[in-house]
Amino acid sequence: MIAIRKDEERGRNRLDWLDTRYTFSFADYYDRRFMGFRALRVINEDRIQPGGGFPTHPHRDMEIITYVLEGALEHRDSLDNGSVIRPGEVQRMSAGTGILHSEFNPSPTEPVHLLQIWILPERNGGQPGYEQRAFNLEEARGKPLLVAAKDGHNGALRIQQDSELSVARLDQGQAISHPMRAGRHAWVQVARGDIRLNGIVLKAGDGAAVSDKPTLEIEADSPAEILLFDLA
Repeated sequence: MIAIRKDEERGRNRLDWLDTRYTFSFADYYDRRFMGFRALRVINEDRIQPGGGFPTHPHRDMEIITYVLEGALEHRDSLDNGSVIRPGEVQRMSAGTGILHSEFNPSPTEPVHLLQIWILPERNGGQPGYEQRAFNLEEARGKPLLVAAKDGHNGALRIQQDSELSVARLDQGQAISHPMRAGRHAWVQVARGDIRLNGIVLKAGDGAAVSDKPTLEIEADSPAEILLFDLA
């Protein structure tokens, strides 16, 4: 089964400094059909204007992954971490028993475009933690590059859930095949470009939930960047 979540059907929040698309129910946006998929709870696509950002706010019991597509995002938290996340860098914050953080666009001229992802942890009440790593996205050209996994293997960020996140960049006409282990599920999020997922056309902003498929066949109709979640 493949269930499509179209870009134009997502929730939306627009402020003078922020334009957000919600794949799943979030904040004041509620759709009982889209409350998440397996352990994947949030995929928010944010565009933050120069100088804009989220003031300090709390989180708990969530694995939060930030993936920047364009621009730069500055992060500060109550664990005394401070960093700037740029394309090719991926950040994981384990909220655990509680953490405070802020995120803002430090540029006076350039917007920042990012995806923020929330994954439910296997157990609540864990110790808060933080990790950020630079990945060579040339290694994601034409094949999935693992960036987050439960055991942190192959240099991935470590998350507290039986889930994996990979990134792939495809040239027009390029195709990849991703075998699915028995009992596993997948979510494919198109960050850029146009693809065909097992023959189904998807464009930037579209997502797809996949169950009971032995293999994912992904082909790019234009230069594309995708996020691939392998979920228990």
